Amino acid sequence: MTTLHLFDLDGTLMYGSAAPVEISRQLGLSAEIAELERAFSARELGPHQFSVAAHALWAELTPEHVRSAFDGSPWLTGIREVWQEIRERGDYCAVISLSPSFFVELLLEWGAHAAHGSVFPAVPFTLPVEEAGILTPAAKVTVADRLCAQFGVGRGDCVAYGDSATDAMLFEVVPRSVAVNARPALVAQATHVYEGRDLREAYQLVGPARPGIAAS
Repeated sequence: MTTLHLFDLDGTLMYGSAAPVEISRQLGLSAEIAELERAFSARELGPHQFSVAAHALWAELTPEHVRSAFDGSPWLTGIREVWQEIRERGDYCAVISLSPSFFVELLLEWGAHAAHGSVFPAVPFTLPVEEAGILTPAAKVTVADRLCAQFGVGRGDCVAYGDSATDAMLFEVVPRSVAVNARPALVAQATHVYEGRDLREAYQLVGPARPGIAAS
């Protein structure tokens, strides 16, 4: 049976941080993004409102800032090894994140078959953020369904990895899920729970791997 592994980014592949935080750090705007993150977590801002505010905050953003943010982010260990193992088994791996597409899509370089984020204009910005392109928790399910069709699998063949309420709707529709360094509500919903900083260990909970994938 072919399996599609669906990974969240912020707080899941990235330990204790999020793409907007790392991007803002490059611009010296950590306090400002922290307030937006707080408002989003408190549901004072929706995904589109958050994205519009972040877009305005990042007026001076350059491709060099984005690359530095990506390279300096606190990634879990073993991401590339897990995705290589998934490919070698004939399975698929994809990232679905509410974070900006220009950041999320860099994970294609590491071996993801697909990477979907909220659609932002190209950096440096000359265009506004369009609401239609901003992902929501419900849109994660829609994207997952499109990926299932693309790769010839069904929801029953999927494994979801996430950490927060934005992953809850996806966890509801797949049979296996891994709460990675997650908040209590998602832990209660998941079929597997992982605390740590090595994706290889999280992957082994749902996809027993060959010896070469073992965490070191």
